[in-house]
Amino acid sequence: MSIDSTNSPEMPCPVFKSGSARLFLDGKWCDSDLGHTLGVINPATETIITRMAYGGRPETVRALEAAQKAMKSWSKTTVMERSNLLRKTAEILRQRALEIATTLTLEQGKPLAESRGEVLQSADTLDWFAEEGKRAYGRVIPSWLSDKRHITLRHPVGVVAAISPWNFPLSLQIRKLAPALAAGCTVISKPASQTPLCLVQFYECLEEAGLPNGVANLVAGPASEVAAEFLSNPICRKISFTGSTAVGKELMRGASDQIKRLSLELGGHAPFIIGPDADPEMAAQIAVTGKFRNNGQVCIAPSRFYVSKDLRKRFTEAAIEATRSLKVGAGLEPGVQIGPMFEASGLRHAQDLVDEAKSRGARVLVGGRRDVRFDRGLFFEPAVVDDLAPNCRILTEEPFAPILPILEYSQIDEVIEQANNTPYGLAAYAFTNDLSTAWKLAEGLESGIIGINDPVPTSPQCPFGGMKESGLGRELGQEGLEAYYETKYVSFRIRGS
Repeated sequence: MSIDSTNSPEMPCPVFKSGSARLFLDGKWCDSDLGHTLGVINPATETIITRMAYGGRPETVRALEAAQKAMKSWSKTTVMERSNLLRKTAEILRQRALEIATTLTLEQGKPLAESRGEVLQSADTLDWFAEEGKRAYGRVIPSWLSDKRHITLRHPVGVVAAISPWNFPLSLQIRKLAPALAAGCTVISKPASQTPLCLVQFYECLEEAGLPNGVANLVAGPASEVAAEFLSNPICRKISFTGSTAVGKELMRGASDQIKRLSLELGGHAPFIIGPDADPEMAAQIAVTGKFRNNGQVCIAPSRFYVSKDLRKRFTEAAIEATRSLKVGAGLEPGVQIGPMFEASGLRHAQDLVDEAKSRGARVLVGGRRDVRFDRGLFFEPAVVDDLAPNCRILTEEPFAPILPILEYSQIDEVIEQANNTPYGLAAYAFTNDLSTAWKLAEGLESGIIGINDPVPTSPQCPFGGMKESGLGRELGQEGLEAYYETKYVSFRIRGS
């Protein structure tokens, strides 16, 4: 992450209203206590864009203490006050959409159109929770006794730590921050060290919208140090994490000492099932678009493509043609559909998956190697792979790579069993016009998110999360707000009844 290099002459540098990329603690922009910084790298050029202030446990303690102090007043604000802050922030975010999307592309690598979509979806999420926070109702429960009355109240869980990854550095953080603030919680945001810059600009939007001091704080630093403070410090009452299943398990173990609340959105290995009645050419186009979005570096990306035996040849030919037509390049170039891989380890991982599959008899029909057309940058040719061995790594590990593996099936019951044969259960996709088949898939697939003829099922008003080892709890939707509340039951005994 930290290398000696000059800024790329072809790419602009992000502009920060605070002057540089810094931490945001208790309403103030600041450097780390020791003055440490970290170079943020553009994966399209492998050069440093700018440097980010880089803290650790001392800065995390300060953020937690500021959030604890602010919690007393923020939790007592009205839902309308909290709603107004979120709505105003969304408005400012939309005004700065192109600027922030450009920053996101520079640090993450995805095409500008995808980055802009992420910014606008983040604004929609802020608006959704600005309204949903007004509907955090309690209940009046009928009593069995004439002199008793029972009610429930919603109580904010407390100070929340929000840890987000590099693949969607803005939207995945806002999925946590927006409902937490709407519920009356205060927040410490911990972005991935490699992609903090768009979140710095988002915090500028929060500040401009009138964020009270200490209500939301931004800490960049080593994940192990910052997370260790979140786990050990009793001020932190909840951790919301998006990332790998392995790290999620570590957080579960660490949170057990204080029975600390967790929301975990973890890994996935989504099946993509093409029914026997589907249009194979249309399914192939949708499959290619869905698989190679953000270079397959998406937790809900389709990862195993099950094609009905009679459609396999037509689907495969169409998938090869669609993959070959994709435009690869730096994310800010016009018309680019596939940017660079995010980091060198990801590119090596993609190559290892292809090589291991080939060593076990798979055929690489297109792509599958570092793109030699580029002198610099982490570019990898999107791949379509066929004739895979049943237990090759691409079919058993979360791939996070631009590789489309094709598998064949004969019966729906058979493919449901194959699709569920994984520890993951985040997302699944199916394409069919047969209502009976659609219902059988919806009820039989073990996934928290199922798209039937819908390759993009994510929406702010709908719950997002997984089954099995893909996580705990849900983000977005009504469930996403509930995750930041405790339920209080109050029983009154009254006189004169």
